[in-house]
Amino acid sequence: MGRTLASAHTSQPWRIHEIAHDFRLEDVWVLRTPGATADDFEHFVGLMHTLDLENGGRARAARALFALRWMLGRVFGWDGEAASGWSPSLRIRVPAALAATTGRVDEPASSPFTTLFCLEREYAAEMVNSTMHGVVHLGWVADGDGGYRGQLAVLVKPKGPLGRLYMALIKPFRYAIVYPAMTRHIERAWRARPVVDGAWVATEVEPVPEPVPEPV
Repeated sequence: MGRTLASAHTSQPWRIHEIAHDFRLEDVWVLRTPGATADDFEHFVGLMHTLDLENGGRARAARALFALRWMLGRVFGWDGEAASGWSPSLRIRVPAALAATTGRVDEPASSPFTTLFCLEREYAAEMVNSTMHGVVHLGWVADGDGGYRGQLAVLVKPKGPLGRLYMALIKPFRYAIVYPAMTRHIERAWRARPVVDGAWVATEVEPVPEPVPEPV
């Protein structure tokens, strides 16, 4: 499993549809969570917030791409509050009752994303910079075998020609390197998550290295 059809996201009754209706659906990826139940979504979101997705595992190419992106952001001023003023936060579109659910998430101070809401089976966060306004959406869906799995959707609103060019340039790298490495890292971390008396414990998760292939 990996990248999946857009309909896997659009066919679900997610609340994000009404909030980010003018955003483009860029990617939808399956996040395998073996053994997960319907009640594990909040644990899954908590786990996602403990992972270092930029540096976890042994995906050196993915780490290099992240490092390059942040370096370019510093050089050209793509990030930070000064770069985000062109697109209003989606928080102004989130109903008050929905916005109140952000308290269910322990968001790290270092995260470039801001949580919009967190429901029993749906989570959304946003990031704005001078190239695009992006939304990361996590859903919790039945896997067809009696369990549940995560589903990642990325929605974007590029900023003008520069934003569209930027998104087009990074697309091959996202599909070939970044997302495959990220989804593998998430699955390994889910399998290795600390569980005490049947409950997941929200502690910092050490990077889980990719297995080294046996010599032929």
